[in-house]
Amino acid sequence: MARMIGSWLSGPSAALPKDQTEPQAHRGELLGLPADGPGSLATTGRRVAALAIDWLTSAGVVLLLIGSAPLENPRLGTYTMMLWFVVGVVCVTLFSFTPGQYMMGLQVARIDAPTKVGILRALGRQALMVFIVPAVITDVDGRGMHDRATGTALVRVR
Repeated sequence: MARMIGSWLSGPSAALPKDQTEPQAHRGELLGLPADGPGSLATTGRRVAALAIDWLTSAGVVLLLIGSAPLENPRLGTYTMMLWFVVGVVCVTLFSFTPGQYMMGLQVARIDAPTKVGILRALGRQALMVFIVPAVITDVDGRGMHDRATGTALVRVR
């Protein structure tokens, strides 16, 4: 019982890997990523801005497709979520970024190999983002739990 309680009462150092006693110099150091510039981990502000762009774009397209009185349609949110989900999976699978991430200069990258993300990782990542909480909870590097679970990271490209 003491180990369970001690892990969250011990502060930020409890989240470090088992053999590491000192905090890392910058976010992403444990992943071998640079401190800033291309290849570094995306900041929270850029991640939120990219998500907002993707969501608002999806909502705009849905408003155009619904037709007459779109704001009175009770399924507006559902349709927006469905379009956002499909666009996220397809774009990350094909290009490694969504339109919002592209505008913000970000890209989804695998941390274990220099290859494309692939459809299974993109699908898992997007499915976890639907629940919001995995994207909000971050690890020592600042990666969301959805990225950690799928072995990906959102990195800057410029």
